[in-house]
Amino acid sequence: MNSHASLLRKHWHIIFAATAGWALDAFDFTILLFLIPHLGKVFNVGLPQVALVVTATGFAKISGTIGWGLAADRYGRKLAFMAAVLWFSCASGLSGLAWSYASFMAMRILFGMGFGGEWTASVSLLMETVPEKIRPLASGIMVAGYEFGYMLAALAFHFLFPVLGWRWMFFLGIAPALLTLFLRRNVKESPDWKEQQRSKQTGDGFRTFVFNPAVAQAWAFSAGLNFMLWAVQVLYPTFLLTVHHLDSGTIFPFIIAYSVGSVIGKPLSGYAASRIGERTTIVTFLTIVVPTTALYTLVSNHFLMGVGAFCMGMFANGLFGILPLYQARRFPVKGRATGIGISYAMTSISVIAPYVIALVTPSMGLKFGMASFIAGGALIVIAISIFNTARWMPRDLADDTEGEAFGAAAGSEELTAGDAVH
Repeated sequence: MNSHASLLRKHWHIIFAATAGWALDAFDFTILLFLIPHLGKVFNVGLPQVALVVTATGFAKISGTIGWGLAADRYGRKLAFMAAVLWFSCASGLSGLAWSYASFMAMRILFGMGFGGEWTASVSLLMETVPEKIRPLASGIMVAGYEFGYMLAALAFHFLFPVLGWRWMFFLGIAPALLTLFLRRNVKESPDWKEQQRSKQTGDGFRTFVFNPAVAQAWAFSAGLNFMLWAVQVLYPTFLLTVHHLDSGTIFPFIIAYSVGSVIGKPLSGYAASRIGERTTIVTFLTIVVPTTALYTLVSNHFLMGVGAFCMGMFANGLFGILPLYQARRFPVKGRATGIGISYAMTSISVIAPYVIALVTPSMGLKFGMASFIAGGALIVIAISIFNTARWMPRDLADDTEGEAFGAAAGSEELTAGDAVH
């Protein structure tokens, strides 16, 4: 463990930058979730219309993640990372200037284009920079940044929204632009990408990886996991405000319980995956999620609700901790950012969850709608994860803990990044 700590300290600049980028990205996105009921009144629209803004933001990630992925493969991970941060920061600030529902929708679509790009570039940069030994842990630490952003949004909603109003919640989203100064001065370009540049092998990301079962699993897993998590998180503040009739102050403990569970669960899932394999980790975490859904959505006792929020954060959202490495190790270096971008773009399928939940709320109720989507999503992800696709992965980031099939393949014929590309 001491060697892990030493390596984490040595590479703290890139780990901090990736974590901070995801945290600030999360703040800019999740502040909208707290404002859903209020914005419905401001723009004189119903819950489905406001939920549609969230859905449109998610769909905007498709062009953002793929576009920024192509840019990261061609021009470098660091430059794409900085540009994406500037993009979503400016779009968040512009959201505070919206004068109508249509203009607000347009600003959030612009935000979504940068929102996905930050992930694509930072995951590629982080996974290609830190040593293999700490990649799973670094993966978990990075995505735990989302909860810090979520908690910052909850604090801003609790303390600043009553005083400053909704527009300033989005104006605060301009602050992440300052992260680019840290990136420019303290973070180096990916050594793997630089090596590809020296060997003149960098090209069109769409042509540098072969579609195979490992790629298909990466895309399906990303879509399924995010489908479940959007059902878990997007309407949770609205659920607390409208179903349990809490106010902006009394929802805060439940948000904290969920966030603390996530902060613990994400590094834990990354560490567990490095010890027992990703498939075992996925099945274990999601098996716990299914019964925990009842505590999260169906009970009325505040203590049990808090326990449910903590467990949902730890085991449902905590599982997100393995996603950066899960995606990155299924693509070779030359097309890695593009592959990760497409993989994350597939998560846009999941954005239908809050909108469909909002549509079924009049008949099922919000708590039963959320419960069915969360439990169903967990079962879908378990089904996706059970297939062993290790033999199709490029060798540079492959995981040798994933079963004998990969070990046999690696022993008989060494796989390299070049074996998986045209």
